[in-house]
Parts: sequence; structure tokens; C-alpha cells
Amino acid sequence: METISGLDTVWVLLASMLVFFMQPGFALVEAGFTRSKNTANILMKNFVDFMAGTLFFWMIGFSIMHSEGNGFIGGFHLFSYDFFPDSNIPKECALCFQTMFCATAATIVSGAMAERTKFSAYIIISIIVSVLIYPIEGHWVWGGGWLSEMGFHDFAGSAVVHACGGVIALAGAIILGPRVGKYTSSGKSVAIPGHNLALGALGVFILWFGWFGFNPGSQLGAEGAENARAISKVFCTTNMAAATGGLTSLFLTWIVFGKPSLSLVCNGILAGLVGITAGCDLVSVPGAAIIGAVCGAAMTGSVYFLEHKLRIDDPVGAVSVHGVCGILGTLCVGLFATEDGLFYGGGAHLLGVQALGVLCICVWAFCLSWAIMFAMHKIKGIRVSSRIEEEGLDIYEHGETAYNN
Repeated sequence: METISGLDTVWVLLASMLVFFMQPGFALVEAGFTRSKNTANILMKNFVDFMAGTLFFWMIGFSIMHSEGNGFIGGFHLFSYDFFPDSNIPKECALCFQTMFCATAATIVSGAMAERTKFSAYIIISIIVSVLIYPIEGHWVWGGGWLSEMGFHDFAGSAVVHACGGVIALAGAIILGPRVGKYTSSGKSVAIPGHNLALGALGVFILWFGWFGFNPGSQLGAEGAENARAISKVFCTTNMAAATGGLTSLFLTWIVFGKPSLSLVCNGILAGLVGITAGCDLVSVPGAAIIGAVCGAAMTGSVYFLEHKLRIDDPVGAVSVHGVCGILGTLCVGLFATEDGLFYGGGAHLLGVQALGVLCICVWAFCLSWAIMFAMHKIKGIRVSSRIEEEGLDIYEHGETAYNN
């Protein structure tokens, strides 16, 4: 009997398009928040993330993540998705939607490693994320693996996508070290402003727009009253968290620094979006407002702590936005879920499962990516020379610049 729904299929494909549109959002944020001499390099890396993610996730990553295997890893079906059954949507529709998420996880990494990474090394890192790191931990949650059996809840990927990408970005930033001139001989941080905040702000608006596919699309259906209510609720909670995340950063930077910071407000919006992604289907709209505010504040503090206390150079704040807020958002499910959350009388069980799940995902992604990048760095190096870094990666890595004045 035919079970495929035309409406569900069109909705999920439309959501896939919205998630794809997040790729230019990431590209503009990263380009705007870094210097003009590295713009072509940033844009090229974002293309690579999507192109490599599409090819290699189809080649083996989708199989590792979604086919039957064991609690740790799925089976191996090289260059095939026939193992995946049609449901309310065709298997090709499911592949398209999941490919967008894989590419997003890989794209998060490039921002923290910007302005000093060899392009050839970055291609390898992007492929490894797409075929190994992301699919295996994704199988634990979305492929019937051990975390899903425990009741771990991550509706659209605060942990699976964002925390995973954030801790990989952290590993890369640590191994690379700070950019030339970022710290004085005494260890004081020196501001390196991005070259175009207008591009960065436009990128955030695009990401906010794309998130309405990222989260509501994860319902994987639109037909019927139940799906209609679900995607409408997710749309509301997603939007509310983004707004309160940005507002919290606005007022916090105004109080602390004397002026509201546009760059931190941009990241505050993204922090709220990342934080709500895990529980957008389970929390109330007021709960989403609180989650967004908490993540906006945490991101602002994290950016300062990483840069000034730990001296980790993250040009776009990817570790704070995606790593820190991905972890927080996952934990908030255990607090704010209206049925089983701690604040609603559900006890601490769900919170404990959420904590265990996000811890395991972060340990897996950080340790494996750090080991791989450390080995690459020792064998051939993943950082460009100081001369290339100072003069810009565009000409040396690509033979062209974004701005030919």
C-alpha cells in the first residue's frame, strides 16, 4: 500500500531548501567577521563543506548513520540509499534533508579555523566530519543507536549538529593556535575586527530565516492536524528563542561595555537558535524565551572567557555559539520539557539522560577530531606560514581575491 504523502514530501523538500539557504548565511557571517584578504578562502571553504558533504555523506555517511547495525554504528552500504525504506516521504527526500544537516555540521568548523588553515588540510577535515565523526554520533541519536534507546531527545540537532560542530571547531582552534598578532607578548588580546559587519548581519538574517526549515522541517511531515500544530509550535519556539537571545546580548553588552555590540547581538541571535533546536517541540513559548536568554548570556560570557582567559582564538565565535549553546540547549530539554522536564515535575531522569548524551557526543567529536588534526599537523602541517597569513590566504591559496580594487 502506498504510504508516501505528497504534502509531507513537498514540505520536507521545502525545508531542505531552507536549510541549504543557511549555507550562504554561514558564508556571509564568516566572511563579514574576518578580514577582506581571506574572503575568497572563506567562501571556497563553505562551498567545499556542502559539495563534500553531499558526495561523501551519500557515499557512506548516510549508511553509517541510518542503516541497521548496532548501537554504536550503522551498516555499510557504499554509494547506496536503497536500504532506507520509504515512509510518509520517499527515501530520496530523507537523504536530501539529512545531507543538509551533515553539511551544516561541517560548516560550523570553518569559522573557528578561519584565516590560518591550509585549504588542502581543510578539505580533508571536512570529508572526515561527513563520513565518520558526524554520522556515527548521529546514529546514536537519529539512527536507532544506544542514546535513542535511552530516551535522549534532540529534535533538530543542538547536540548532534551544533555541539558536535562546535567541539570540532574548538579542537581545530586549539591545534592551530591564535592568528598572528592576536595576542601581545604579555598575553593581552588584540581586537582583529571583521571587514564587513553588513555582510555578517545579512548572514545572520539568512540563518534565522533558514532555521525555520531546520527546526520545523524536522517534524518530517505537514499533513494532518497533528503535524500542523507541531510545526506551528516549533516555528514559534524557534523564533522566540532567537529574539530573546539577541536581546539578552544587546542589553548585556550595553551594560558591560557601555555600548550595544552588533557583532555580539548577531551571535546572540544564533545562540538562541542553537539552544532551542533540541527541545523546540517539547518546550512552551515562555520556556523558549528563557532558553534563548540563557544561551545569549552564556555565549557573551563564553566569547570573553575563551578569548581573554584561555587565549583561544575563534574569529567568528563558533565555539561559543554552537558548542556552548548546543550543550546548554540539550540540557535545557531536561529542565523545560513540559511533560518530563525537571521544572514541570518530571524529575531528574530526562536531565540525566540529556547530560550523558551530550557529554558522550562532545567527547567523541572532540577527541577524534583532535587526534586526526593533531596527526595531520605533525605530518604535514595544517597551518599556513606566517607570511601567507599576514598577506592573506586568497592570493596564495586560490590565486584570486574577493575585492579586486
